[in-house]
Amino acid sequence: MKPVFKIQRAMLTRIHADLSRRHPFAAERVGFISCKVAALHGNGLAVLAHDYHPVHDDHYEDDPSVGAMLNAAAFREFLQYSYRNRAAMFHVHRHEHHGRPRFSRVDVSEARKFVPDFWKVQRALPHGVLVLSHDQIHGLCWLPESRATTPFERYMIVGFPTTSIAEVKDGQGYQ
Repeated sequence: MKPVFKIQRAMLTRIHADLSRRHPFAAERVGFISCKVAALHGNGLAVLAHDYHPVHDDHYEDDPSVGAMLNAAAFREFLQYSYRNRAAMFHVHRHEHHGRPRFSRVDVSEARKFVPDFWKVQRALPHGVLVLSHDQIHGLCWLPESRATTPFERYMIVGFPTTSIAEVKDGQGYQ
């Protein structure tokens, strides 16, 4: 399956604004994007960003070993949202640079721990993680049928100007 991620430019701008806010102790902000999903011709899958959900300040744990650590209440909130709204959920954070972002090994190992929990509430939907830079996007999508992780094939930023970013195939999807 070849997943494509689509997001409105206005929502992406709102996400960047939220991720730019300082947190009292976390080194970075994170959030979740709820998505709808549609099949595409030729074994494709469109993941359509529907809404952005910032993580509340009190849902971060003070853990200086990582940029941001979320507590159980944060995950419970987004699991409940996914369940109630039949939404695919994608965790999002930003690396502070321009150019193609990459996941760190910690990003990928932590995602492998929490992404499967979303299948407990929405087993037929893909879920995953996205990382932004100041001008690009990269993501991993866990597909429900195979439970396999795959990078998005393309990112579409819809609005003026509409932008399409093709994924660079490097095998791993992280540094």
